[in-house]
Amino acid sequence: MASPLPPRASLSPAPHVRLSRATVPAGHRRDIAHVLIPEKRIQRRVDELAAAVSADYRGKELVMVALLNGTVAFLADLMRRMEFPLTLDLMGVSSYRSGTSSGELTYTKRLKLDVRGRHVLVIDDILDTGKTLTAVTQELNSLGAATLRTCVLLDKPTSRPTGGFEADYVGFVVPHLFVVGYGLDYAEKYRNLPFVGVLKREVYAPDAAK
Repeated sequence: MASPLPPRASLSPAPHVRLSRATVPAGHRRDIAHVLIPEKRIQRRVDELAAAVSADYRGKELVMVALLNGTVAFLADLMRRMEFPLTLDLMGVSSYRSGTSSGELTYTKRLKLDVRGRHVLVIDDILDTGKTLTAVTQELNSLGAATLRTCVLLDKPTSRPTGGFEADYVGFVVPHLFVVGYGLDYAEKYRNLPFVGVLKREVYAPDAAK
């Protein structure tokens, strides 16, 4: 049986971000309205998150469970900063229908690792309504995880009711905007952007923009 985790390490509160003054790169100006979080600011915050997670799990047997596909950039940067052994598994979870509307949760990839009696940290790109992380944490608890915490790059609290799901480690609190980049997508595009940007409304809702 895994030993209990200590209280979470000190982590500065997740900053509430506003539109930055950074210029949208020329190659993305057709679709991206604004840069919300520049690349350097993301990397500084990932440093802070990694330090907090490392302090909490050093000496423990940590299993990172990342939710595909939006975590790919965040996961790679976060785990490379961990200076202790860990194991990684991936879960494929989909709760969107071709773009913006939230649909029924489906699993496209299940865990391969046995998490019984182990410390599990779930990594996700964005905490929105909370439906996905609620379902995933229930699933992992049912599989016998000894402890379970969650880490998200972005938190959009206006998308869920007061008292809804809350992550243990949060990168940034963002306003109710359609964000893409640094792993986040719209229709599988824009994941490769090194920053988090705001998608123009006419891209994801062309009829409403007329």
